[in-house]
Amino acid sequence: MIKIMKANESHVEGIARVCTEGYWATYGDTHSKEWIERVIKDFYNHERILKEVTISNRDWGGYFVAVEEGKVIGAAGGGMIGDEVGELFVIYLDPTRRKEGIGTKLLDAITKQQKEEYGAKEQWVSVQKGNRKGIPFYEAKGFKFQYDKADPEYPAYIKLRHSRKI
Repeated sequence: MIKIMKANESHVEGIARVCTEGYWATYGDTHSKEWIERVIKDFYNHERILKEVTISNRDWGGYFVAVEEGKVIGAAGGGMIGDEVGELFVIYLDPTRRKEGIGTKLLDAITKQQKEEYGAKEQWVSVQKGNRKGIPFYEAKGFKFQYDKADPEYPAYIKLRHSRKI
């Protein structure tokens, strides 16, 4: 049985593994090896994740994890970017566990936190152009494309900004 819970120190290695594997599975065909390795080094390292599971506030609500038989199979996190505006910052699954509803459960947990604890009425997400896994998922959850934005450092990688009312 899959349990969705707020992450703690015992989940750090599982979050790092799921996010690393998920990032490679998502962007391995569209982004350079150097880009992927840089993102993983910056965001999915032990030290950063440990810090991010021990804090929780409006700006970063902490990680939520999907756990099955003691193993992290999905991780997600978000925070508030405005008075009534939340954002999903990260969501990754074990790549072998897609299409089981795990991502939906994680998104629901973050949405509930943003609505109940912080009064969110709207939610945003960035997804890389060409992300054939993320875009259909977000659109199925009611997110609508709003605009795109090039990364100043890497103009070839374009973020698509989506939002929905919650």
